[in-house]
Amino acid sequence: MLLRNKTVVVSGVGAGLGHQVAAACVRDGASVVLGARTEANLAKSAALIDPAGERTAWRATDISDEEQCVALAALAVERFGGIDAVIHVAALDALFGGLRDADFASWRDVVDVNLFGTLRMTRACLPSLTARGGGSVVMIGTQSSVAAPSQVQQAAYAASKGGLVSAMYSLARELGPDRIRVNTVQPGWMWGPPVEAYVRFQAHTEGVPEAEVLARLTERMALPELATDADVAETAVFLASDRARAITGQSLLVNAGELMR
Repeated sequence: MLLRNKTVVVSGVGAGLGHQVAAACVRDGASVVLGARTEANLAKSAALIDPAGERTAWRATDISDEEQCVALAALAVERFGGIDAVIHVAALDALFGGLRDADFASWRDVVDVNLFGTLRMTRACLPSLTARGGGSVVMIGTQSSVAAPSQVQQAAYAASKGGLVSAMYSLARELGPDRIRVNTVQPGWMWGPPVEAYVRFQAHTEGVPEAEVLARLTERMALPELATDADVAETAVFLASDRARAITGQSLLVNAGELMR
């Protein structure tokens, strides 16, 4: 078990990747503190991954609010004695389009959650990470921050996640002396609820079978299938664990080989 006797804070626990990350952490031995804006999602996820309630705690948390970030970190310390890792999944990703018709107020909302929210939550966890003698910060980025997407245009999302990668480099250097590692996982097309919905929508719009839409996505991959949200979750668990003790300031693409660099 990669995370035995560790406590991990996971932000953005919903029905997709956040749930998979929390579940993977528990399977690998961690106690997990879950944060998200929707209490119903938190309660459902916690009940599924830890029916006895012995290794999970949760609190409704909007990471655009610093006080709520501090409260989530405090819950981890109160319930489990400290924080060994924080995995940032929380994000706004429903704003589509490019620059020409951009609503910059909406862009600011995306940046406030995806970039500043991640930094707020990280800062809230730093006192405990430092007191534990080090730990891991894992950010969930996106492949579209390093390469133009071929299908769906989400310029605000890509820009916010690109800023996160730049921040990662600075944080890795700043926090390294305290043995706090900072890394980013960058998914490409990832089979899970959002992509499932996209495939259904495209199939309906084009009047073609869902299998045809999925095949068009898959043919761009070096491997003959899409990565899944569970694959991304397992990568985050590895980076959160002591197995990755010498890895910091790195971005790891999890994309079935669609983009290689």
